[in-house]
Amino acid sequence: MTENLNKPSKAFWVIGVLALLWNLMGVSAYLFQALITEDMIAQLSPEQQAEMLVEHPAWITALFALAVFGGFLGCIFFLARKKIAYYLFILSGVCATIQQVHIMMNADLKMYVMPIMIIVVCIFLIWYSKKCIADGILK
Repeated sequence: MTENLNKPSKAFWVIGVLALLWNLMGVSAYLFQALITEDMIAQLSPEQQAEMLVEHPAWITALFALAVFGGFLGCIFFLARKKIAYYLFILSGVCATIQQVHIMMNADLKMYVMPIMIIVVCIFLIWYSKKCIADGILK
């Protein structure tokens, strides 16, 4: 019997599940933003109300959707060990980076932590999925 040398490590599964949870948080944030009503906004704190009432260009909202749903699907395909995950992570990463740079250009310096963290996670997922392809784990 031949041993499968392309068996994923425990780290692969941990990274995949954590990435899926991370992207599910992004999907929930997008859905919250897309589906919130005026009554729901009225129940938020004044700071949160001000943030929700900021008008974002449609292209930023579209990039947000592509980033989170691309990342979510990328994680599903990653855990299924499919090479398409890499391309979905690239789509997600490009969209998220453009969106986050736009946000940083219009925010205070103290608001840079989350956008930078999002970009770093995207870059890591692109790199790691490419490494998994090279290692024969994603096919």
